[in-house]
Amino acid sequence: MTASCSLGIRQPALDAPMRGFFRDAKPWSFVLFAEACVSRQQVRALCAELREAVGHDAIVFIDQEGGRVARLKAPEWPLWPAAAHYGELYLRDRQAGVEAARLGHRLIAHELKSIGVDGDFTPVLDTPVPGADAIIGDRALGKDAKTIAALGAAALQGLHAGGVAGCVKHMPGHGRAEADSHLALPRVSATAEQLEADIAPFAQLAWAEAAMTAHILYEAWDVDRPATCSAKVIGEIIRRRLGFHGLLMSDDLDMKALQYALNGGLAQRAAAALEAGVDVVLQCSGALKDMQDTLEGCRQLDGVSLLRARSVERFAKRAGEPFDAEAGWARFDQLMQTPSAP
Repeated sequence: MTASCSLGIRQPALDAPMRGFFRDAKPWSFVLFAEACVSRQQVRALCAELREAVGHDAIVFIDQEGGRVARLKAPEWPLWPAAAHYGELYLRDRQAGVEAARLGHRLIAHELKSIGVDGDFTPVLDTPVPGADAIIGDRALGKDAKTIAALGAAALQGLHAGGVAGCVKHMPGHGRAEADSHLALPRVSATAEQLEADIAPFAQLAWAEAAMTAHILYEAWDVDRPATCSAKVIGEIIRRRLGFHGLLMSDDLDMKALQYALNGGLAQRAAAALEAGVDVVLQCSGALKDMQDTLEGCRQLDGVSLLRARSVERFAKRAGEPFDAEAGWARFDQLMQTPSAP
């Protein structure tokens, strides 16, 4: 049996204590950060080492959105544009925008799959609102639900074609937050009617295999707990209102938002999120002691959560479709240089 957690890796190879911990804990998946990504050969070896340690073909995730959020860095890896560039192209030429979003993510999938990574925490479906914190900014695919949903669907299609699982974020919407949840607990005072615009892209992509929660307190839905730890938000909004039935993952338990929202440490945060209805919690510091503390609040991945996890694995563990990466990059560059319509 595997544990209901996904643990962050911030070193290029495992040491003996961490290898032993993974052997016993058997987390469901892993998340690579920039410190763990030095070269292609090294990442391939690390992914193999992680899977060998846990004794199962664990998904290895990464945050490779493009733009500011890219764990794979140049010059070892290519550069991808921030998501907002797809939205800008879509406004000029909808067909070109959709093709570019799909192809850009197909190219990401090709790169990830070649180094043993088979899950990507993208696309971002948050709708930015004027005056909100800049943490989302150009990570957003657009400024309206129609654009975001169209490009988000194309992004997922590109990942799937390459044999990589996606994960939409940050459900039910981070674009209105006036603070960065890495640093503080954002409180959103918008009415339920106003929040309809924020949740619309998530509703349209409710078929996605996985989603990541937002560490945000939405006063219209739950005045006491942020979405990650709110049974009301997860049950009534995410599961019933949005109709999302895929795997629900928390954002990083280390973020300050949860420290301010809940009493206790990582074990208590993990337990609170799982009790509220999250299927898998993320803990991303890369520190062994933090992983051990988190595991105390986790449980075995079973029941409906296990079925959801197996569905995500089916996207991650299939071979990618035949693909000419060189021709793909040439077409991608051509699309991204499409001039404005007269």
